[in-house]
Amino acid sequence: MTDLFAHLATGFGVALTPANLLAGFAGVVLGTAVGVLPGIGPAVGISLLLPMTFGLDPATAFIMFGGIYYGSMYGGSTTSILVNTPGDASAAVTTIDGTQMARRGRAGAALTTAAIGSFVAGTFGTAMLMLLAPALVEVSLRFGPPEYFALMLLALTAVSALAGDSRAHASTSLFIGLLIGLIGIDLQTGVPRLTFGRPELLGGIDVVLAAVGLFAIGEVLWTAATSTGEDATRPAVVGRLMMTAEEWRRSVPAWIRGTLIGFGVGLLPGAGGTTATFMSYGLERSVSKHPEEFGRGAIEGVAGPEAANNASAAGAMVPLLGLGLPGSGTTAVMLAAFQLYGLTPGPLLFEQKPDLVWGLIASLYIGNVLLLVLNLPLVGIWVKLLEVPQPLLAGIIVLFATLGAYSINGSIGDVTIAFALGAVAFVLRQFGFPLPPVLLGLVIGPLLEQELRRSLAISGGDPSIFFTRPIATTILAVTALVVMLPLLTRSSRA
Repeated sequence: MTDLFAHLATGFGVALTPANLLAGFAGVVLGTAVGVLPGIGPAVGISLLLPMTFGLDPATAFIMFGGIYYGSMYGGSTTSILVNTPGDASAAVTTIDGTQMARRGRAGAALTTAAIGSFVAGTFGTAMLMLLAPALVEVSLRFGPPEYFALMLLALTAVSALAGDSRAHASTSLFIGLLIGLIGIDLQTGVPRLTFGRPELLGGIDVVLAAVGLFAIGEVLWTAATSTGEDATRPAVVGRLMMTAEEWRRSVPAWIRGTLIGFGVGLLPGAGGTTATFMSYGLERSVSKHPEEFGRGAIEGVAGPEAANNASAAGAMVPLLGLGLPGSGTTAVMLAAFQLYGLTPGPLLFEQKPDLVWGLIASLYIGNVLLLVLNLPLVGIWVKLLEVPQPLLAGIIVLFATLGAYSINGSIGDVTIAFALGAVAFVLRQFGFPLPPVLLGLVIGPLLEQELRRSLAISGGDPSIFFTRPIATTILAVTALVVMLPLLTRSSRA
């Protein structure tokens, strides 16, 4: 515990330097703006900024990314409550009761419970991140290639198994990501794969390029194709921000329950904030003494899901920093950012770059405080952002995406690839296929292949190596359980 506080003190020393404090402040402001603008989301925000952080100190860049990540979780609730337009999918549940509260003149109370719940959940989640990530590092030091292969297989399996009613779609998206990850020269044999004679594909698809294409350009194409051209709903009157004593009494338990649910779900690869918010909303409705109020402006319907949303963001950082495995689309983009700086999240990162890791964790504490202070006073400004004409906003995103794609290698070919991936993203969304599994497959697929080959090289081609090592066997058993659980549940219902 003494070492833990010493590391945290080191982290605050890094995070509180003027340059890093300014980066954190800029990150939370940009993140909140990203969360407010409908459909953008943290993955798009970070992917757009990735190429523009070349030359920055890695600690400074990641402190900014962390601020964007947490800030976007806050911002999504603002438009959900005020104009019934969620910033991203994880904020969609907040529209159910948040908008109804706004129509009853209680928008201020809804925004307050969302902000405080996010602060409570973010602080708890960051504390658990601080405690659990180093513990995972200790465990992961015992991992070899078979264990890492089994863990990555579990992560990929969880993406489809936890996808609710669209497991088939999530699995298809995942396999598309794995297929894209095969493009380029095979590092073991030196043979080009799926390059079709194009020299720009020999180096494979850069994960940063994929993030920009799938999320930023894909979002612009989707918005352009589906926009009706109608003006957004007129923002609600915010009113007083103070909560009544009764609203406080009903919000506090919801914050606690939402925080615990969100952090637990965030630890699961592929689950994401959307799953956490829906689970929290369902729990709040089931335990409430006033279930008839849900859908009509129940404050617990805002407090619980918003806490779950922010806690899941912290939970997803645990496997990313401790094991190097992304648990969501946003953390997959952050993994790409680590690779951009030549860093590999996991046990070695804690040993080689402790200032960066603990500076990032400390900055999340600072970012939570900044967001609580900034979020409510700036509500009027965030609502004004909704008045930016959609075509202008789309043009700005395309401009930054094009510049970002070109700046990676100074190649027009990269720009072409980014727009081609944007077209792929549009087609996938048109048929209801989710995009985060594509990026997860692209990021994890090459690593999975590498660890599989290393494992078989160690065993001389004997696959029993995966079943003779206790940790690998346990993880594979959990993977099998994750695959079978939905089938068993379905058969029991029948």
